[in-house]
Amino acid sequence: MNKLISGIFRGWILLSATVVFMASAPAAADETCMSPYMAKIVGQEDYVYVWTLGTIGVGDEQDKLVTIDVNPTSPTYGKPVHQISVGGRNEAHHSGLTDDRRYLWASGLDTSQIFIFDIHSDPSKPRLHKTIDDFVARSGGIVGPHTNYAMPGRMMLTGLSNDRDHGGRTGLAEYTNAGDYIATYWMPTDADLGGAVKSGEFADGYGYDLRALPRRNVFLTSSFTGWNNYMMGLGKLLADAEAMKQFGNTVVVWDLHARKPKKVLDVPGAPLELRCAWGAHNNYCFTTTALTSKLWLIYEDGNGEWQARAVADIGDASQIPLPVDISIFADDTRLWIDTWNDGKARLFDISDPNSPQQIYEKVIGAQINMVSQSWDGERVYFTSSLLANWDKTETTDGADLQYFKAYDWNGQELVHKFSIDFIEAGLGSPHQMRFGAHALYGSKPTKTARVSPGQ
Repeated sequence: MNKLISGIFRGWILLSATVVFMASAPAAADETCMSPYMAKIVGQEDYVYVWTLGTIGVGDEQDKLVTIDVNPTSPTYGKPVHQISVGGRNEAHHSGLTDDRRYLWASGLDTSQIFIFDIHSDPSKPRLHKTIDDFVARSGGIVGPHTNYAMPGRMMLTGLSNDRDHGGRTGLAEYTNAGDYIATYWMPTDADLGGAVKSGEFADGYGYDLRALPRRNVFLTSSFTGWNNYMMGLGKLLADAEAMKQFGNTVVVWDLHARKPKKVLDVPGAPLELRCAWGAHNNYCFTTTALTSKLWLIYEDGNGEWQARAVADIGDASQIPLPVDISIFADDTRLWIDTWNDGKARLFDISDPNSPQQIYEKVIGAQINMVSQSWDGERVYFTSSLLANWDKTETTDGADLQYFKAYDWNGQELVHKFSIDFIEAGLGSPHQMRFGAHALYGSKPTKTARVSPGQ
């Protein structure tokens, strides 16, 4: 661990997603990392909604939802066309859409507030519909809502922490689409496995991401760290040997319908985003471990048992590239992996999931976090911010610190289309992206967009 800590610190000196049941992969435009229960956009997306951290000294300094026009036929293509601030800084992080795609849920890791935006009344101008400010109390003590994931008529929220010690022990909270609390499901620990089978050394109770595989009656959760760590300055965290031990090391397999943990898999090194294969017979998912820079395969074996195995290194682990977001192609052949520390987007060939191979990389900026691609794989979008106290504050060349960038993927190369400097535009630090389209609501029919129901 000391070697790991020193390696990460050296890196800081250089430094400071789904399962969908589909028989085939149609040419569609929606994000490939969303819930299988959601309505889908088929054709060109009109907007990308960016959940954005308020940044001291930038604009109104508040968290906000920023709407960017990404339709090349639009006169405002490549421009922010709307923003709505929510008051204060909440550590804006992840967001998700309801199954009917009428509302976007966006959460704050610090205040644990959840902001529900109406995106259907006017997709170009989302409005704040409801704020949930009692999440901690109603959930029984979960702090730091992270993934907002669509279930049928429901939203499932993962948590990162708790209100007792602000450590990593946490749970899941289920809500109606209207924002009414239903139930809490606690992550399994050694002290309370909740009926789960422990497969190895760890049952640490940490949480992070969630993805569901309905046809296998399974959903998976990954693990990160608690409030004490993610709200700490990165330099201080890296120098604290005890704090560096407080990271998750598990992926949990859950019974989807019963909402009960079935098996705890050892995936040491803070497994973050989960992305699963889309093919009807591909019972496997991928995750990356932030602290060890490895790509992991989470798979169902021939006996129906779920297993976990590291299948590839991501860059030079000694330099701590710090893999963050990932995005899988709809045909299960390739996987984008963003490495925050070196600002690179890496593309892996995963046609053999047991032996992924990196085939491409490109520096996107001084740092990079989130990636969202269209279903047809032809458009790829990137944002930069990770956490307010972890983001870099300066770059070697003074450029590309906080941005939204749009590219076309031609099968060989990322071709830059446009960039928005979020600092220069007075917007803040951009994080999670979600897609919107007029055609979904019949508000502005276009020649290229139509809608299909959720799978």
